[in-house]
Amino acid sequence: MPINDSFFKTLLVAGLFSLCCLNLNAQQNNIILPPANIKTIEFKPQKPEAYAPIVKLGEKLILSFDDINSEERIYSYRLDHCDYNWQKSNLSSTEFMTGYATDRIRKYQNSFNTLQYYTHYELQIPNESNRIKISGNYLISILDDYGKVLFTRRFIIYQPKVNVAVTAHRSTNPAVINEKHSIQFRIDHPNLLLNDPNREIKVDVYQNNDWNSVIKGIKPKFTRGKQLLYNYIDGISFWAGNEYLYFDTKEIRNATNNIFKTRLDNIFNTFLYVNEARGNRPYSFYPDINGNFVLRTLDAENVSLEGDYSLVHFGLVYKENFEQEDIYIYGSFNDWQISEENRMTYNEVSGRYEAAILFKQGFYNYTYVSVNKNNMIDPYKVEGSFYQTENEYTVIVYYRKFGARYDQAIGLGSTNSQKLLN
Repeated sequence: MPINDSFFKTLLVAGLFSLCCLNLNAQQNNIILPPANIKTIEFKPQKPEAYAPIVKLGEKLILSFDDINSEERIYSYRLDHCDYNWQKSNLSSTEFMTGYATDRIRKYQNSFNTLQYYTHYELQIPNESNRIKISGNYLISILDDYGKVLFTRRFIIYQPKVNVAVTAHRSTNPAVINEKHSIQFRIDHPNLLLNDPNREIKVDVYQNNDWNSVIKGIKPKFTRGKQLLYNYIDGISFWAGNEYLYFDTKEIRNATNNIFKTRLDNIFNTFLYVNEARGNRPYSFYPDINGNFVLRTLDAENVSLEGDYSLVHFGLVYKENFEQEDIYIYGSFNDWQISEENRMTYNEVSGRYEAAILFKQGFYNYTYVSVNKNNMIDPYKVEGSFYQTENEYTVIVYYRKFGARYDQAIGLGSTNSQKLLN
């Protein structure tokens, strides 16, 4: 975007491309939230210990979810190709895939040995009915038996044509040196001829694969032969945040670490220890999985069909005045979305914010965020921001040749802030 003199001076102070708050309106771009009966949506690569739906062309993604209504339904799915800004592209389905862009979900089965009944649905992309031919951003829509969209999820298919080297740094700005990370990276393109890198190449930078954290519109600072250098000093900066909180319901009948008590009513109830806001407290390290979750149970062999549900009760003590803001429980468990289900309410009797959310058995990361009346998410107001926090940073590189009709995803690079270079 064009930068005038006054704006450029502001950027020199605050950083060229800086994540401050997240715009909820931008977050909802083409995103449809699931209805109340759809739970535990997982969308991730087939390979283990991978959480984000980002894979190389030809690799497989698994989408699964549970329907807690008491009847089986025939669901289907639709694939759409999107441009760099996640708007549906003008490509026809035959241009980006072979087979069927819309098809039934054929793999589904009812739960057993659980108090909470559900039907588990599972889908592999690509599968015997379709194959994706080109890289880029994609949207999958799950449809009910009337063709109505139940929910949507984003995913990225990339075809490595460039190499991306990424490094994480502690901010050198004295005002935020203890609170921010800055990211630098280099794109090597020995086999790709670029006529105008500023227009042909676009990049996205994510923190912990949170769709809302993306920084876009970054131009290379220098070009050097077959290299594009994005080595801005504090130019691409993120608030470091705090380590994620967690709970583990693999032993759903017993209180364990971070779980105060359990209770059996019609279903299991899991009461977590009350959290206190950490923004004004010293940083404390403990390992997390950067906001993600892993389904698991000690009570059965197949968590997909035998994992039970519990109503997890959260409590947060926070002394600030939130007349103009709401607090939400936030994480990958609902694709980093803000919805009524994960909004907390203030209990004047207990003096804390409270919420209860239905979770399938597993290990879950979460944090607390605030949202103001302008639909801006502040991920750090409640939990604070500390440079020591371990985060994963991912760079996606896009390419659109002059005259081309779509944006290719041609490279991926990542780094972890455990390896700060200053």
